[in-house]
This record gives sequence, structure tokens and C-alpha cells, in this order.
Amino acid sequence: MIHKSLWRSALFLLLCASPALASDSINSGDTAWMIVSTALVMMMTPAGLALFYGGLARYKNLLNTYAMTFAAYCIASVVWVVWGFSLAFGPDKAGIIGGLNYFLLDGIGVTSMQGSIPQYVFLLFQMTFACITLALVIGSVVDRLKFSSWLLFSLLWVTVVYCPVAHWAWGGGWMSKLGALDFAGGTVVHINAGVAGLVLALVLGKRIGYGREAMFPSSVTLAALGAALLWFGWFGFNAGSQLAADGIAGSAFLVTNTSAAIGALTWMCVEWSNEKKPTLLGMASGAVAGLVAITPAAGFVGLGASLIIGMGAGFLGFIFVTKLKHRFGYDDSLDAFGVHGICGIWGALATGLFANPAVNSLGTGLFYGNPKQLWIQFLSIIGTAGYSAVATLIVIGIVRLLTGSLRIDAESERMGLDGAFHGERGFEIQL
Repeated sequence: MIHKSLWRSALFLLLCASPALASDSINSGDTAWMIVSTALVMMMTPAGLALFYGGLARYKNLLNTYAMTFAAYCIASVVWVVWGFSLAFGPDKAGIIGGLNYFLLDGIGVTSMQGSIPQYVFLLFQMTFACITLALVIGSVVDRLKFSSWLLFSLLWVTVVYCPVAHWAWGGGWMSKLGALDFAGGTVVHINAGVAGLVLALVLGKRIGYGREAMFPSSVTLAALGAALLWFGWFGFNAGSQLAADGIAGSAFLVTNTSAAIGALTWMCVEWSNEKKPTLLGMASGAVAGLVAITPAAGFVGLGASLIIGMGAGFLGFIFVTKLKHRFGYDDSLDAFGVHGICGIWGALATGLFANPAVNSLGTGLFYGNPKQLWIQFLSIIGTAGYSAVATLIVIGIVRLLTGSLRIDAESERMGLDGAFHGERGFEIQL
């Protein structure tokens, strides 16, 4: 009897020591899901966003818009693996920035772990967030930004603006210590990019003919297809941010789709009521607005809250883009601030209202007995917006110093950047 007990004890210890069952071993299900999520979010930038923005841009700037989006993905990818990941997720320095311990991914190898997944997979997943955040800024300034200036701006902006904000929220910085809730990027991605885009648009000034000439999208079909690809990729964006294939990821998947759908329907209904016509572009914009707003809340709220968040985003997005922007008089070419900035702010605040501990024990909002959370969310919004505005101005100043000007010349702007700079055109025009 004792002999059998010894064998059983030895077998038990052997199994516990086995890499396949040890608590710090790779979980193949989580890893597979995160690899898929990374691929989904990767697709959002050089495919989904590029088509969405390209379709919204004027026909003479379609390829330039696509090229800037494509270049943004490439630049952010390189910056991230050389020093960006280290600045965002390296050892915390006074709650502001990460150290350079992971420069060129030093110290990270195939056996390195982040929770239940390889650290390589985690850092690549986070890389795709840096890429799309940078690319979102383009939406405010298409038709008038020099391509060379954009390349330098991209390199500096990811380093100086994105990485510190990502560290604040997700890398152990002051916002995470304060208890701010940002499941997948309401502050880090959308408010950050929306404010930066607005600042860049104000510095560049209005497009030639803005407010006097019709500036039609090059292809509503391409824009709608891009929005659909963004919607598809957003499942990896939000559900993948749980970093595990579990119930919270499933809930995030559910509320993401629901918020997008109700956001599209809300924008359509408000537009139909005000403009007497429901447009495809309006529905696509409403879906993106709903996706933006649910992003910070995705892992913290239930189905009912997602309906309210999506409806709020569809309404706010339409009102800001079609009414308030024109009253303020600035030229945000593709409404990056109106959709991402405004709806990102709404989503961050809504997280402070609707975070449900029954969904995720890490978050409790005002309506579940924690009024302090709304104040924390407000502070995170102000901190992100303020820093993004000031730091973006500094980056703009450096780019101006090194390149002389951010804006293309008037002749090239009238001709269109596709032909003037790239020597290409998106559509063959039959005369």
C-alpha cells in the first residue's frame, strides 16, 4: 500500500513539473486565439483603414491616403520592435515611461512568457495597436500633408506620444495605478489619435476650396468595404485584449458587435430624420463610431450597456460630424476627431458608468456602486488629451524644423498627390 502511494506521489510531482501542465506554461488555446487576434488587428490598418480612408478621400488623393496608411503600419512596426515596446512595457519609470531594458527586444526569447502566452505574441499584438493609432491620425489631414513630413512625423509621434500613453494605461504607469479602465484603447488609441489629428489639422489649415467646393469621396463602396473589414478586425482588437480565450473575451466579442450594429442603425435613423435620406456612408460611419465607443468598455460591460453605448456613439458622431464641426470651422478631412476623439471620450466615460463587476471583477462603475470610477475616467481623458495635444505640437515643431514645411504646395494640392507625388492614379477616368 505504501509502495503504491509512493508511486502515485512521484507521478503527481512529475506531472506538476511537466511543461505541459505547469502553471507558467504556454496555454495553446490562449496562444492560438492571440495569434489570430493579432492577425485580425494587423489587417485593420493596411487593409480596413486604408480602404475606409482611401474611399473617403477625393479621387485624386486616394492612393496617397492609402500609401500614408501603409507607410504608417511599416514605420510603427519597426519602431515598436526596436525601442517602442520597451518604452511602453519596460520597467516603470516614475509612472511616466518604461525603461529601455527591452531595446531591440533584448532579454525576450522563445521561452519568455506574458501570462499564458509567449511574450513575442503579446508584443506583436500590442504592436498592431501602435500601428493603427498612428494611422488614424491621417484621417484629419488627407489632401494636404507632405508624404515626407508624414514619414518623419510617424517615427517621432509613435515614440514621443503613443508609447508613453500606452505605458500609462497598460504598462504600469500612473493611469493604471490610479485605477483607470481602458480595456482595449479608448484613451490610448482613439482619444490619443483623435486629439493629435485635430491639432495637426489646425496647424496645417484648411484645404484649398474647403467650404466653397464640393469634396466628394472617391468611392463610397471602398469606404463601406473598409468599414466592414474594420468591424471584422475589431473582434480581435477588443476580444483579444483579454489575452485569453475565456468568458470575458466572449462577452467582449458580443458587446463589440452589438455596439457597432446599434451605432450604425442610430446614425442611419438620425440622418434619415434630419437629411431625409439614409446613406450607406452614414451607416458605415455609425458602425465605426459604435466600435470606437465600446472599445474601452468591451471587457467590463454587459449587453444592455453596449446598446446604450452604441446608440450614444451613433448620435454623438452624427451631430458632431455633420453639425458642430462646421460651426467650429476647422477642416478635419475625414472626421478622425469627430468619430474617434468624441466617441472615444464618450466610451471612456461610459465605462465609468456601466462597468459591471458581474462581467469583470476588475471594474465597477457608477451604476454599480462606485462613483469614484467616473472621476478616474475623467482624469484619464484629460491627461491623455492634454498630453497628446502638447506632445503632438512638439513633434510638429521638430518636423517643421527638419523639413521646412508639413504642407504640400498649392499646385500639387490642386492637382492631387496621386499624380503630383506618386505618379499614379486610383481610377482610370474616361473622357
